[in-house]
Amino acid sequence: MTEKNNFKKVGSLVLASSLVMGALAGCGAKEGGGTSTGGSSDGGSSGGGGDTIKIGANLELSGPVASYGSSIGQGAELAVKEINDAGGIDGKKLELVKLDNKSENAESVAQAMKLATQEKVVAMLSPATSGNTIATVQIANEQKVPTIGAAATAPNVTINDDGSLNDYAFRTCFIDPFQGTVAANFAVDELDAKNVAIFADNASDYAKGLAASFKETIGEKGGKVVAEEAYVAKDTDFKTTLTRIKAAKPDFIFIPGYYEEVGLIVKQARDLGIDVPLMGADGWDSPKLVELAGADALNKTYITNHYSAEDPDKKIQDFVAAFKKEYSDKSPDAFNALGYDSVYFLKDAIERADSLDGEAIKKALADTKDLTLVTGTFSVDENHNPVKTATVLEFVDGKQKFNSKVNP
Repeated sequence: MTEKNNFKKVGSLVLASSLVMGALAGCGAKEGGGTSTGGSSDGGSSGGGGDTIKIGANLELSGPVASYGSSIGQGAELAVKEINDAGGIDGKKLELVKLDNKSENAESVAQAMKLATQEKVVAMLSPATSGNTIATVQIANEQKVPTIGAAATAPNVTINDDGSLNDYAFRTCFIDPFQGTVAANFAVDELDAKNVAIFADNASDYAKGLAASFKETIGEKGGKVVAEEAYVAKDTDFKTTLTRIKAAKPDFIFIPGYYEEVGLIVKQARDLGIDVPLMGADGWDSPKLVELAGADALNKTYITNHYSAEDPDKKIQDFVAAFKKEYSDKSPDAFNALGYDSVYFLKDAIERADSLDGEAIKKALADTKDLTLVTGTFSVDENHNPVKTATVLEFVDGKQKFNSKVNP
């Protein structure tokens, strides 16, 4: 998931983090909204000392996108519990240290520095959004602590604009261009769309990246973009723009963005009589979407996502059952699944690494081949991205229903 808001240049954030580091030196180990689960600290000098292995989770547990970070955290906690119940890793129990970055770039930097230098974790799960993750990548590289993005989908999380690789940055999710391509293929091949509209959040690199790949693929498949409009995060009234889109008579509308605005857009579109299929990506995936849009308005809408709880695959259904048992019969969403998979991705690498040193774990992560997880079987490519399938979900009376899987 790419950032909802524009973020400051990484360089200035990391410079600021040097000041943060000094302030953190006198802080207690669990301050900053942090929680620790899955094991007890043993006084070891590093995250792999004694009989525990400490891993960090730098998540949006409060703030505008807390729904995403909290879900990743729940999935990660379940994975840690399962691993520890099964004996841990080489006899060592995992300890998960969760810190709240408050959905902010600067706070993400501070918490990444704390995890790396104070908590001395062997690796960490990065923030849910790409903007917050990108702000922390330089710290991961400098401190040699691998970071795994459960939902950080922007290409430049792992690859810089100059083409250089961020050696210590990995992810469990696929990247934005793949989602846009999948949505375009689905629109043309499955819904027979010919004249499409795009309505994207122009304050978000996430939405802009998705819109660009969708538009390119639509053109390659012989479709036509008859309307292209934009909104800005925090907007609440979309009627004027939607009226322009309606006048263009599209037979499909692509709306890459986040649930807070998308819920209102879908509701207002239906109120204006726009009844064509609407589609987005993983940014729609929040229970709050149904609250904002209404179940009826969401009929004939689709999203690309990382997995579906409705998928009959046995591994997925075993995960769904375990999650419901742990969290009061709650059906796990994609962020729950990605958080869960991120811990198992790390577990697999630690078991193959020749030590708990960051360099060894990084190499093992990069060498991952044919790892079967809940969100798919994947191998890590040269850009530290997983090559895996995508899932298309359809909303039916407010519920997400499995539609199909799309191979890369």
